[in-house]
Amino acid sequence: MTAVTIETGRLILRPVEMADFPRWAEFMADEESARFLGGVQTPAAAWRGFMTMAGAWHLTGVSMFSVIEKSSGLWVGRLGPWTPLGWPGTEVGWGLHRDAWGKGYAVEGAAAAMDYAFDVLGWDDVIHCIDPDNRPSQKVAERLGSTNRGRGRLPPPLDGLTIDVWGQTRAQWAARPR
Repeated sequence: MTAVTIETGRLILRPVEMADFPRWAEFMADEESARFLGGVQTPAAAWRGFMTMAGAWHLTGVSMFSVIEKSSGLWVGRLGPWTPLGWPGTEVGWGLHRDAWGKGYAVEGAAAAMDYAFDVLGWDDVIHCIDPDNRPSQKVAERLGSTNRGRGRLPPPLDGLTIDVWGQTRAQWAARPR
């Protein structure tokens, strides 16, 4: 597994570890947390998603990071680069456990992940696939400097979900006010 660790002021971003799964499963079992991520999942379904992230790290070196709160050591979510087959672009996405909402962790972590995507992975463009009703994620995208590019389509089995594609180029990211 790729040994990538990114630290921000309050967070540690690193590949998933087995110890993360109980909180991951809790996150995906929560109706509000999972609302815009395809809906509530059983532990078995959450396990498959968790293992998909781990496998992507192992096979491609690119996947969402586990987000660890420095002050507590607690797993609080997953975010970062994500490029499944048939995806509408090179995405930096986010999803946080409900007890981490409202703390600015999504913006803090996603900004670090975007730096990683542009500077280390060499991406020229980053998107965020966001449900049109998910105003909190739209606000995160806006704070990151991304704009709504219009409707997009995800590959099966997620093709029934309605998404807007938000994003920005490497040049836009570099020119943003800091």
